[in-house]
Amino acid sequence: MDSSFDDPDYDYAASIAGRAMRAMAEQQIPPTPINFAVWFQYFAGSHDDLRNAIDLLIDHNRPFDSRTNLDLFETYVAPQVSAVVADTSERLHTLMGTAKEFLTTAIADNHSQMQAISEVADQGKAGVDPKVLVAQLMNELARAATRATRLEAGFAEKTRELGVIRDSLSRSEERARTDTLTGLANRRALDEFLRKAQATADWGEPLSVFLLDIDHFKTFNDNFGHGVGDQVLRLMAKVLREKVRPRDLPARYGGEELIAVLPDADLATCAELAERIRRAIAECTITRRSTGETLPGISVSIGVAQYRAGEAITDLIERCDRALYLAKGGGRNRVVTEIELDRAGAAG
Repeated sequence: MDSSFDDPDYDYAASIAGRAMRAMAEQQIPPTPINFAVWFQYFAGSHDDLRNAIDLLIDHNRPFDSRTNLDLFETYVAPQVSAVVADTSERLHTLMGTAKEFLTTAIADNHSQMQAISEVADQGKAGVDPKVLVAQLMNELARAATRATRLEAGFAEKTRELGVIRDSLSRSEERARTDTLTGLANRRALDEFLRKAQATADWGEPLSVFLLDIDHFKTFNDNFGHGVGDQVLRLMAKVLREKVRPRDLPARYGGEELIAVLPDADLATCAELAERIRRAIAECTITRRSTGETLPGISVSIGVAQYRAGEAITDLIERCDRALYLAKGGGRNRVVTEIELDRAGAAG
């Protein structure tokens, strides 16, 4: 991870810290160590993905609630894989040392074997009994075969260990790209996917996105507690994950907002999928785990937009966001596309 804490001079660090504290006060963000680390990195300017994420939140007037603040820290600042990396580095160092020993032994054994065979050949020229020569040669070949078998077994074991290390790194990388609450892709994975999808879309392939927000979620949390609210978020994520296509990316955008990126899908296709998801969520029954109580139904509002070649991804998300707020202003529990934005603008 790119760090901004590597021995900056006092004046520079104090300036960055002051800007971070002022920004946190403006956004009413508690000045905890975790939140301060996020905003120090933001103003240090060494973490482009973090800056883009915060800028999007500010541009869309998103509140920096406790969940959003934690998401920013876990996704962009926290050394999520440091322990795994340190352990992996140590294990690889040990494996490389062992492999070096194996190769050194193999080279030495090969040299000894060649020397022994050369001596047998010299004895043959000197007229030594052929039976003795054959016996010596067979003995040397048997010793070589034993050494080769031992080395092969050692290399096979180390190969298995390398496989374990590779799998561990893959799992660690997957965790670093996954939102811990919902199991969906996090903002880091979303940003990477959008950049790749944008490159393809600029060549003419359609690309659409929808942004989903749970209606009256704050009231739901206030009435039933954040634990139940988290359960609802996980349920929404499950519906989203099950309904999108395998090539799509469902992700957590922040707070109670989820997002889906649909490569090779036009606006109509994306809106149709968003409507299926809206209906599926409206039909969900939510049961409180602790009491078995059936809770009031949850609905979602969804904004849909299609990428326009050459535009910034922030513009695409901004249209989704405006469509989402039009859906909420129109009574919630509905899907609104950017086409309706144009109509609303013309009517206004």
